[in-house]
Amino acid sequence: MLRIVLVEPREAGNVGAAARVMKNFGFEELCIAGRHPELQPLSTWWASGAEDVVQRARFAPTLVEAIADAHVTVATTSLRGRTTSAQLAPFDVAALHASLRSDQTLALVFGREDSGLTADEIAVCQKTAAIPTNAKFPTMNLAQAVGIFCFAASTIEPAPRSRDLAEAGLVERLHERAQALLVDIGFLHPNNPDRIYDDVRAIAGRAELDTREATILLGILRQIEWKVKH
Repeated sequence: MLRIVLVEPREAGNVGAAARVMKNFGFEELCIAGRHPELQPLSTWWASGAEDVVQRARFAPTLVEAIADAHVTVATTSLRGRTTSAQLAPFDVAALHASLRSDQTLALVFGREDSGLTADEIAVCQKTAAIPTNAKFPTMNLAQAVGIFCFAASTIEPAPRSRDLAEAGLVERLHERAQALLVDIGFLHPNNPDRIYDDVRAIAGRAELDTREATILLGILRQIEWKVKH
């Protein structure tokens, strides 16, 4: 399943337009994270036949909660101002989606129309993706960006793998405990732990942990925590 997550969208019309283009390509799982404008009636006007997608949208207080039950999480970014390129392009995300079983979810996260996602929001996602646009004019309308990724995902036939991928909520608990432990033992600086720990997150994202692997790592952390305290 492909879930489109909109983080704090500013314009109700953009939510409706995103819902419309999602339905154009056969995707209807929409989630809105954080603050959002009053959606009606403007989103319905822009949805134009996809009102049901807006009406069934899920709402979550934070991005972490919006993606907690997803098995793969991808943050979309603009190439504007980035010092490193995004890991994936739209058809890479499509191939990743096609590799999942029907009971597994890829959450594709889009940021605010004016400022995109924060560094912390990008960090909680396993991977990053961008649309290779004109370097002189790189930013796109929110619904247009959603449409390009949805089109790409609609063109690749499913070829699911059998791995029982860990849900993002489990992986996030693993990161929270690992980061706290590394601060406790002095490996990370308490005033700025993310500076190095974001690299650890990237390593875990590339590993695509399954449920058993994440559970084992959590068990190791608990044992280390106990040993440190005793």
